[in-house]
Amino acid sequence: MADLVLPRSCIACGRELLMVEDCLCIPCLCDLPLTHYERISRNPMADRMNSFIEEGPYVYASALFFHINEYSRITPALKYSRNFQAGRYFGAMLGEKIGKSEHLRNIDCIIPVPLHPFRKWERGYNQAETIAYELRKALPGAHVRPDLLRKRKSASSQVSLNREQRYLNIKDAFVASPKCRSVNYSHILLVDDVFTTGSTLAACYNALKKALPNGSARISVATLSFDEEM
Repeated sequence: MADLVLPRSCIACGRELLMVEDCLCIPCLCDLPLTHYERISRNPMADRMNSFIEEGPYVYASALFFHINEYSRITPALKYSRNFQAGRYFGAMLGEKIGKSEHLRNIDCIIPVPLHPFRKWERGYNQAETIAYELRKALPGAHVRPDLLRKRKSASSQVSLNREQRYLNIKDAFVASPKCRSVNYSHILLVDDVFTTGSTLAACYNALKKALPNGSARISVATLSFDEEM
C-alpha cells in the first residue's frame, strides 16, 4: 500500500522498486561491485591506508563495494538525503562480510568517524553511526563507542586537494577522549561511509593510536564503499 502511495526507487539506477526489492533493484543488486577485501588482508585499500600511518602494525581495511558508476550514488544518499534505510541495508551487508573475515576477527569495539558538532547539528545525524550500529548486530560482543573520538575542528573543503594535501588539511582535526587511556579492547574497527584518499580515517587512526595504552589494541577500518580511482 505504501509503495502505491509513495513508490520507492532503486538507489543506484532510479528504477521503481518492486515490493520484494529493498534499496536496490534485483539487476543492480546482482551487479553490485563487491570488493571482497574482507578475504584479502593486504589489498589496495589497506595499502593506501597504511601509506599514512605514522606507527604501528599493518592496518587491515575493507569496504563492501567499489565507488563506481551508478553505485557512487549510494553513500551521498545516506550522507545528504537522510536515507537511513540505505545505511542499515548496506551496513548489514558489510557486517555479514566482516563477520566471516579471518583477519577482521574478534572485533570488540566499533568507533564511527565523528562529525564536527556544528556539522552534526546542521545535518541532524552522523551517517557513520548508522552504519556502526548496524555492524554491531553482526559482530557479537562488539561495543559502539562514538564517545572515544571527536572532531575538534572543521577542515576546509578537500574537493580540489590531492591525497597529501587532504591529509595535511585534516590530520589534526580529530582528538581521542581521555577515556581511551583506560579502555581494554583488543580489536577496534573504525567505520565510515566512503574511503577516498584515506586521509580522514588515517587522521582518526593516528589520534586513537597516540591515546590508547601502548600496544593495547589493533585498529582496523571498514567503509561501505571504496573509491579506487583516488
